[in-house]
Amino acid sequence: MSFPPDFLWGAATSAYQVEGAVAEDGRAPSIWDTFAAERGIDSGEVACDHYHRWPGDADLMAGLGMNAYRFSLAWPRIVPAGTGPVNPAGLAHYDRMIDGLLERGITPVPTLYHWDLPQTLQDRGGWTSRATAEVFAAYTEVCLDAFGDRVGTWLTVNEPWVVSVLGYRLGLHAPGEQDLRTSVLVAHHLLLAHGLAMGRIRERRPEARAGIPLSLYPTYGASAADAEAAWGSDGYTNRWFLDPVLRGEYPQDMVELFEGLVGPLDFVRDGDLPVIGTRSDLLGVNYYTRRRVSAAPQDGLPWRVERAEEGVPRTETGWEDVPGAFYDLLVRLRRDYAIPLLITENGGVWNAGPDASGRVRDTGRALALRRHLLALARAMDDGARVLGYLHWSLLDNLEWAEGYSQRFGLVHVDRATQERRVKDSARYYARVIAANAVVDIEEDE
Repeated sequence: MSFPPDFLWGAATSAYQVEGAVAEDGRAPSIWDTFAAERGIDSGEVACDHYHRWPGDADLMAGLGMNAYRFSLAWPRIVPAGTGPVNPAGLAHYDRMIDGLLERGITPVPTLYHWDLPQTLQDRGGWTSRATAEVFAAYTEVCLDAFGDRVGTWLTVNEPWVVSVLGYRLGLHAPGEQDLRTSVLVAHHLLLAHGLAMGRIRERRPEARAGIPLSLYPTYGASAADAEAAWGSDGYTNRWFLDPVLRGEYPQDMVELFEGLVGPLDFVRDGDLPVIGTRSDLLGVNYYTRRRVSAAPQDGLPWRVERAEEGVPRTETGWEDVPGAFYDLLVRLRRDYAIPLLITENGGVWNAGPDASGRVRDTGRALALRRHLLALARAMDDGARVLGYLHWSLLDNLEWAEGYSQRFGLVHVDRATQERRVKDSARYYARVIAANAVVDIEEDE
């Protein structure tokens, strides 16, 4: 169960979830600042104070042996109005951080967009406006020109399914809208933004490798009779994004379904799909759990997502903890799309805190990590080409609308003092990294 010598081992975060400093050094409000204020929920005003504490966090990563760090560039920190003047202080912050990572032997893996759209752009229509995709391409150019000499791997638009569905269909995420047609429109504009960004990367940094990180859910029928429903649900969460990015086309069964529900998809213009399908070097895989569905209508769609299956291990949020589905997903991606993969997120919630000695015994996370790494190794043995594994998350951070109630981190963060404590799961992960192989959990982990 060993891995290639150039395998990337690391962790991931996003700017709004960890940085804090939302009104410092020229950063302007994002849609998440606005959404948190309107809903009265936990905000990223302080978060993990990573904006100021990143050197210590980078030391933690280096101490654990990590050689890669996925983080996001905050659009409202770099181009505060979304378009127009660039903020020198924002560029300077990420300049220092990228240099600091490289000095510690850590490969920077920046994400261009992880949900913190500048509020000024939202006021002009946000992702419902095609112009936002064009503006994103210009912002991408700014980032490439500023950091491209030191960044060899780029990620474009994080999880467009989550943005479009939770933000525009279910209203659970910023900006809190609820309309299926708008959700499909936004998904298209996010994919178009990805394609335009890929074009800019190809033009300005042809030596770099780049791709999109997608939230992917292996989908299974609750019974043998539900296979067709499972395929439809797979189209909704997975193929609607995989096929245009990697094949240059939307899946026809989903086009027909959406047109039957929301009318003609006339916002898909001639020439859009070749742009979205601009060659990718890798696919970012964000995997947490599976979906089980049955053939029963729910919320206007012809399938129903079932509750967690009895007897299946779960995280503390109730998500099924199913490494076998992770294996299935990776083998399916090799079979159907034949593209190198980078695990850009994988993890779960275990809320263990420090004991009397200050030790954080998050045994559930360590066990799940080992099982998922075994599934990853098995998929690689069966032909999946995987470039690296970036655990979500480095730090206990702001979990979007769920606030600070869920702890995904390898490192415990005390909300009152910002003190960091390396959890048992991180110590286990460090031994995996040192061995470049899946190792057994020791009795004291």
